[in-house]
Amino acid sequence: MILDGLASVGCSPVLCDLPGHGSHSTDLDPRHFSLEATLTQVEHAGVWPTDLIGYSMGGRVALHFAATYPTKVRRLILESASPGLATEGERLERQVNDEELARKIELHGVEDFLRHWERLPLFESQLQLPGPVRTERHAQRLRNTKAGLASALRGLGTGVLPSLWDVLPNIQTRTLIIAGELDAKFVEIGKEMAAMLPQAELHIVSGAGHTVHLERPQLWVEAVDKFISST
Repeated sequence: MILDGLASVGCSPVLCDLPGHGSHSTDLDPRHFSLEATLTQVEHAGVWPTDLIGYSMGGRVALHFAATYPTKVRRLILESASPGLATEGERLERQVNDEELARKIELHGVEDFLRHWERLPLFESQLQLPGPVRTERHAQRLRNTKAGLASALRGLGTGVLPSLWDVLPNIQTRTLIIAGELDAKFVEIGKEMAAMLPQAELHIVSGAGHTVHLERPQLWVEAVDKFISST
C-alpha cells in the first residue's frame, strides 16, 4: 500500500532489508551484523543524495546514517524511531534482555517468538486491522529465520547501538518524525526529538499505534508527501 502510495506522488522507493530480515534473513555472516556494515549496506542501496525513510529499528539506522553521512540525506523521515537509550546503564540492561530474547528465539523458533511479540502492548492497535492484512503480515514475519533475528538483536539491538541524543542538535537534515497517537511512548520520544533536531517537525497520526504505515497507510503517505513537497 505505501509503496504504491509513494509511487503515486512521484517517488521511486528503493527498499533495503536490514541484516537478519527479509532477503537477508539467511545471511549469517557475523561481519554483516554491525552498525558500520549496515550503514555501508544502506549506502550501496541508494543513489545519493536522496530522501531516507526508516521505521523502528530502521529508523534508528536511518538516524545514524544521517549523522554519519549528512551530505547524502536530502530529507529524513523517521517513523516510531528513537535515538537510542541515553545512559550506559540502560543500554547494558537492554543488552542482557536482548541476549535472553535471542536465546529464546534460537531455542524455540520464530513462530513461538511471534506469538509473544505480536501480543505486546506496543502492537495491540494492530488488532484493528482486517484479518487478511494481519494474516499476511504474520506470514511475512514467519519468513524470517531464527538465526537471523537472533543475530540482529545481538548486533543491532537498542542496547548495542550508541545513543544519538547528544548528537541530535548537530543534525541539520530536514526531518519528519511520525508517531501514532496510540503509541504514547513514541509520541513522547518524538516530541523530545523534534525539540532537539534543528529542522524537524512532528506529525502524530490519529487512530494509529506503533506501525503507522500499516495501520493508517493513506494518512502516512499524505504526511510524507506533504513533507517532501514543502521542503
